[in-house]
Amino acid sequence: MKKLTLAALILGGFAATAQAQSNVTIYGIVDAGLVRESGGSAGSVTKLTSGIGSQSRLGFKGSEDLGDGLAAIFQLEAGYKIDDGTIDSANTLFNRQAFVGLKSKDLGTLTLGRQYTPLYNAMSQVADPFGAGYAGSIKNLFAAKGNNTRTSNAVNYTTATFDGFSVDGQYAFGEQAGSNSAGRQMGFGLNYANGPLNVRLVYNNKNTDVVGKPSVDTSRNTMLAANYDFQVVKAYFAYAADKGPVSAELPVANAFGYQPAPVASIDSNDLLIGASVPVSANDFVLASYIRKNDKTAFNQDADQYAIGFSHLLSKRTNAYVAWAKIKNKNGAGYTVGNNNEAGTGDKAFNVGIRHQF
Repeated sequence: MKKLTLAALILGGFAATAQAQSNVTIYGIVDAGLVRESGGSAGSVTKLTSGIGSQSRLGFKGSEDLGDGLAAIFQLEAGYKIDDGTIDSANTLFNRQAFVGLKSKDLGTLTLGRQYTPLYNAMSQVADPFGAGYAGSIKNLFAAKGNNTRTSNAVNYTTATFDGFSVDGQYAFGEQAGSNSAGRQMGFGLNYANGPLNVRLVYNNKNTDVVGKPSVDTSRNTMLAANYDFQVVKAYFAYAADKGPVSAELPVANAFGYQPAPVASIDSNDLLIGASVPVSANDFVLASYIRKNDKTAFNQDADQYAIGFSHLLSKRTNAYVAWAKIKNKNGAGYTVGNNNEAGTGDKAFNVGIRHQF
């Protein structure tokens, strides 16, 4: 078999002369349901909303065979709201993902564009039985706001898998004139998936400086995430350390109208313990406990308790119900949201349906 070099991975798409074969897939998720939120300063609210379990989306992805085990790939993904038909982020189209790259079966995958971070992939794919959605979402207390979820101007590289091990790397350019470091972001992930065990150790580093303003600091997030499928129950675990400014931003600035307003922690630890229990071939009970430990003098800790139920109507469609409550301490301001919304209070109940195509 012909051995490829790293240069072949980068330049092979331009040098390949073999007859190419390409394919394009249109895919998406349509997710909507009823949400009841309470405990916030604005009072209780009941609403029809979109993207409770997974943000509703429309996407296009494809690949072209370039020969010698090398392929050109792309993905474009737009989020929308099924309740009113609008785009979920103003003045953008493919706000969820937009990248192009090359994939080698021997050397891994290199992609350029707007992409998920290794940190968020570990949260949603490994750490959380709720998959970062529903009322029990890991995003309610773990550091998943803004660029911690996905970032623009990013170069991502993922190695091929060897005996269950793989490595992720990400570098996102700050693109501020006069500085190569201001605004840049880096992420790394060491992954292991083999049989019932799935483990990821990830690190995310954001430079929060702005050219022309005093230097601030970097924000650092480190997380160990794991799950193990015992067949009768799938167990989940995550532990994270968040340090530096905007390392753990509040999902909502002051949902409870506190005076003084809550303060985002610059030094905290996060813990998640969860489970997914198959009660039949089509029915699953989901549960998790999450703790935010604020290590600053404010000591604004929070605990979240969540439970949910998912029923598979088919391979692509499920009905769901979920409930979660957050107990804030010492003026903390964390809210119970879902995959698409940050929430307005410390309790929420969801019921809805999700279809994937």
